[in-house]
Amino acid sequence: MKNFNDENFLLQTNTAEKLYHEHARQMPIIDYHCHLDPSYIARDHSFDNIARAWLEGDHYKWRAMRANGVEERFCTGKDVPDREKFRKWAETVPYTMRNPLYHWTHLELKTAFGVTRLLNPASADEIYDHCSSLLREPGYSCRGLMQRYRVEVACTTDDPVDSLEHHARCKEEGFTVKILPTWRPDKVMAVDRPDRFRAYVERLSVVSGYNISNYDDLLLAIRSRHDYFASRGCRLSDHGLEEFYAEKTTSRDARDIFNKVYGGASLDRDETRRFKSAILLELATMNWEKGWTQQFHYGALRDNNSRMFRLLGPDAGYDSIGEFPTARSLSRFLDSLDERGQLAKTIIYNLNPCANEMVATMAGNFQEAPAPGKIQFGAGWWFLDQRDGIEKQLNALSLLGLLGRFVGMLTDSRSFLSYPRHEYFRRTLCNLIGNDVEQGLLPASELPFIGKIVEDVCYNNAKHYFNF
Repeated sequence: MKNFNDENFLLQTNTAEKLYHEHARQMPIIDYHCHLDPSYIARDHSFDNIARAWLEGDHYKWRAMRANGVEERFCTGKDVPDREKFRKWAETVPYTMRNPLYHWTHLELKTAFGVTRLLNPASADEIYDHCSSLLREPGYSCRGLMQRYRVEVACTTDDPVDSLEHHARCKEEGFTVKILPTWRPDKVMAVDRPDRFRAYVERLSVVSGYNISNYDDLLLAIRSRHDYFASRGCRLSDHGLEEFYAEKTTSRDARDIFNKVYGGASLDRDETRRFKSAILLELATMNWEKGWTQQFHYGALRDNNSRMFRLLGPDAGYDSIGEFPTARSLSRFLDSLDERGQLAKTIIYNLNPCANEMVATMAGNFQEAPAPGKIQFGAGWWFLDQRDGIEKQLNALSLLGLLGRFVGMLTDSRSFLSYPRHEYFRRTLCNLIGNDVEQGLLPASELPFIGKIVEDVCYNNAKHYFNF
């Protein structure tokens, strides 16, 4: 019987142990997609206690606590003492067994704070006091935690109207970790709510300096901000989509639809899809012109609970996996860019695991020299960034593409304590490959080369792919 969370956690064979300890473990971290608050990094924020560092904004934990019958005030309430929130989380943790939260929680306690005791109601106060005390020390500030985990690059997720002042401050102060912005223009496409769309366009108008009164003005304003992001070191875009949009839309169509929605009228389904198709194609063209990598996170069905959305807003833990027929529209979208010679490096993340093989094979349709793995099947995302989801993604990629060219893992997190997700991925990767070697499915004589592939997937591929 193996021990829980020891040095060989998740590693089932001697070969897996060798691959992890001699190859994966030593590699630095490139976190090319996260939701960290750049203002926290810029001012080197220190958390008052472990509840603030762990529970604020973490909808993964909130979902588990709600499922455990915890009252909402202990999740998102403003007037509940932090220690009481932490105790409710500690009550929930034992019930998260076989949920990735159980693994992540204890990996984070061990790697950040040296805590090997299991978190439960009996240990809650002792762990709370120990971790909170450390968090008040200089080496446990936001910057300190990133350095502790040997992060080289972190790419935050930023709206076109953001000033990016915090990224500039990090660079000016010589922070050793590269903090780079990522262009996330989802609100430019959000014509489903005319009132919100108009409010956003007016804000974009102010920030860009363009008086936006028609579709052409909108494109000029978007391009202006795109140029600004590039001047601030941006090298990636990210797009959160329910599904892909590739409807044939003329410039006149787009202008007419803009006038309608900007005037406050609701669009029908066909108009919505055509406008989103037009904007998405324009954005993808801009990404290609800049030499950026574009990421597409698709398949989430968001804000399912209307009552709680009204109370808490988005990103509060009321999202789920969606079912959308995507293959044909994804093919049309990528093909339209390829036909024009304007298909940028692209990473596609699906949220529904039933699409794993579809995305893996779709990526193979548009590979092109000189970039190895130009079109990437992205890492297991959101509900899939757990052991089973990671293994399924790696298996589909291996069977239908080239695992050795994969750009690896990311945190996709708002927490500065989430970097053990990279370790979790690396252990899972090494275990998967190690099992193949032990079973004779891969040659043991090639272990040095296999070790290099592990290092590449964990670090080198991302460094070269993004030119960091």
